[in-house]
Amino acid sequence: MTAVHNSTAADEVRHIEFEAAPARFARGWHCIGLEKDFRDGKPHSIQAFGTKLVVWADSQGEIKVLDAYCRHMGGDLSQGSIKGDEVACPFHDWRWGGDGRCKQIPYSRRVPLRARTRTWHAMAQDGLVFVWHDHEGSAPIPEQAIPLIDGGPSDPTWTDWAWATTVVNTNCREIIDNVVDMAHFFYVHHAFPTYFKNTFEGHTATQLQKGVNRDDMRPAEVAIGAPKRLGNTSVATYHGPSFMIDDLIYHYEHGDTRTVLINCHYPIDENSFMLLYGISMQRPEVEDDDPAAADALAAKMVATVRLGFEQDVEIWKNKTRIDNPLLCEEDGPVYQLRRWYEQFYVDADQVTPEMTDRFEFELDTTKPVEAWQREVQENVARRAEAAAAEAAAAAVPQTQDA
Repeated sequence: MTAVHNSTAADEVRHIEFEAAPARFARGWHCIGLEKDFRDGKPHSIQAFGTKLVVWADSQGEIKVLDAYCRHMGGDLSQGSIKGDEVACPFHDWRWGGDGRCKQIPYSRRVPLRARTRTWHAMAQDGLVFVWHDHEGSAPIPEQAIPLIDGGPSDPTWTDWAWATTVVNTNCREIIDNVVDMAHFFYVHHAFPTYFKNTFEGHTATQLQKGVNRDDMRPAEVAIGAPKRLGNTSVATYHGPSFMIDDLIYHYEHGDTRTVLINCHYPIDENSFMLLYGISMQRPEVEDDDPAAADALAAKMVATVRLGFEQDVEIWKNKTRIDNPLLCEEDGPVYQLRRWYEQFYVDADQVTPEMTDRFEFELDTTKPVEAWQREVQENVARRAEAAAAEAAAAAVPQTQDA
């Protein structure tokens, strides 16, 4: 005889649901690195969008991007060389132009009419190189152009990009979810948000955040000699699916510092992406107005940012993909963000107003701030007690055996 269990909603077990990560990649501009790294007269290999690309600069300084595999016999163009304005295959020296046409074959009388390969729309801006991806093969959408950065290395009063990259073995959606996730800043990054608001509209998603310093949690900054922060004001906007410009004002003991943080990525395949990030800062007033000192300070700030991203990466490495996250009242608009993000994965004629209409959500921080203030105070008190006990033990005179 089988027992009958009359369960209620409160008794039901919540199961994690997830589908496989999408095999197609987001439509939009993707930053692939620093412009200066591609201007050395050599072809460069980029694993992206489930394939390999070759990137180089021609004699006019224009960045060119093609599929890396030669349409002749499959040689890897990124392992070849630049000859004039063309990339030469290391296998048989077929010369490919930035327009995707084979320009010459040194040992052949003529080039086959069908000697064409795939070209990728590319642009250089603010010292960065971008590639446009569209599953349907359409040209870049003018309204989704990446805006010029207000400040940054193009302004001589700002530092050059302090830049870093790392491969993350998970789907890109994991990093996008952070746009609405206020609570993880406290528990993962040891930050203390006090104001948090999201706005989604068209192809942009913005996070407005204000925060204060955590007096109980700054060992990482101390370890690298970074200056002590009192708080920050951040306006971070994704312009399309993968490129975030974060206008930051860091409030330090020595004063405020205006900073631009670039947080961007491109997919390697559906289960991994390249995370790229950099900082440029308005040069602070330093002794003798030394530019090197300002660059050193920017490098320390990037080191702090790197620590934060590595904390995220550790979470991503060990969590599971989840399509039905169970949320509490103080969580952000995860499902609304994912609807916004979906617009980049469907065909252009399938983008709906629900994905692009303006949506605003200001999180009520009353409960989180109360809980976090209490936790910080308890941690500070505990450390003070431990320090006092240690000092008292050290003050006790040591007796020696007669």
